[in-house]
Amino acid sequence: MNTSVFEEVWKTICSRIENPPEKSYVVDILTHRKGIDKSLEKVGEEATEFILAAKNNDYDNQVYEAADLFFHLMLALKAIDVEFSDVIAELERRHK
Repeated sequence: MNTSVFEEVWKTICSRIENPPEKSYVVDILTHRKGIDKSLEKVGEEATEFILAAKNNDYDNQVYEAADLFFHLMLALKAIDVEFSDVIAELERRHK
């Protein structure tokens, strides 16, 4: 399994914050007037949508919502200054 897409998404998130384009969903979430609450709300929303997709046994929607959940969790990590590489390292440590 190739997980480099996670690294690419993380790089894009970081790049959007460092060099904000005129229109950017990432920037909108991470600079929202609600602060960290906005990205955390999105994690909760996406987790709920994933749970409902899992419950409803709709494979395509499960995959879609899982991707949304991963993405928004990555945004929340960025919002609280947790490096994605540290999360990967922790998963690798647990896998041994």
